[in-house]
Amino acid sequence: MSRPLRIIFMGSPAFAVPSLTRLLADGHMLALVVTQPDRPAGRGQDLRPPPVKLAAGRHGLRVLQPEKLNEPDVLATLTAVQPDVIAVAAFGQFLPRTVRELPPLGCVNVHASLLPKYRGAAPINWALIAGETKTGVTIMRIEEGMDAGPMLIQRAIPIAPEDDAGTLHDRLADLGAAALADALDLVARGEAVWTSQDDAQATKAPKIRDEDCRLELAGDPGLLVNRIRGLSPAPGAYLPWREQRLKVLRAEKRPGAAEPGTILAVESQGLVCGTGDGAIALLEVQPEGKRRMTGAEFARGQRLLAGTRLA
Repeated sequence: MSRPLRIIFMGSPAFAVPSLTRLLADGHMLALVVTQPDRPAGRGQDLRPPPVKLAAGRHGLRVLQPEKLNEPDVLATLTAVQPDVIAVAAFGQFLPRTVRELPPLGCVNVHASLLPKYRGAAPINWALIAGETKTGVTIMRIEEGMDAGPMLIQRAIPIAPEDDAGTLHDRLADLGAAALADALDLVARGEAVWTSQDDAQATKAPKIRDEDCRLELAGDPGLLVNRIRGLSPAPGAYLPWREQRLKVLRAEKRPGAAEPGTILAVESQGLVCGTGDGAIALLEVQPEGKRRMTGAEFARGQRLLAGTRLA
């Protein structure tokens, strides 16, 4: 490794934790960790700290949780740290120019796609929803524009048919941590060669909305399976079910066809429904307020029979 760098690390969710721990393992000085404020979560809406805050606490690191980076006291704190570089992984806030111009070596970001594809907050989800068979990580410099800065490193991995957003997230988090470590070595040695993105090839990966999660058992079953994969395990695709939500966490295409939402069969594990253009087996579901279960368990518990409608 090249010389240790004095780093401000900015990150919030679990995706960022491997990057934080890798930089520590490489001997860099994490002078400050900046993460999102604690937020209400769960049924009780209790305040929960971001995973990066918990990881930083385990290592005895100083933590800052600003609502906005451009507040005067926040800028004063960041300036006083005198970082060589700001390393960013899924922080969740835009970095204003005043912050981007602080470190002499710039602001280096881990993005979970092969840019310029899937710029935005949810690249892992949208890559799966789109049926991609390959994705990866990009190490880029933060400049104006959403994930539009020049690139230093890209690393690709295949997307397995059984991957969902959870499994792919974990693989990309580890891949991104290794790529960030290599990128900071290049930056520290003055050997970084940045490549501009081709904006004409850019696609968007906006934050997942509730309407993106609502399923209708109609149309191409392959597209439905991809949407379920891309939203599993969280936030989870769902079907309206008796004025509640039935999350669908795992599904596969099946031969056969029936009217959309009509039950074709109850298998040993799955509940098979027609989509009009084919059929889909709901292999794992979660009724609202209850545990995860197989589609077959759900069907037996609700006494669902072939020929009736699920949704």
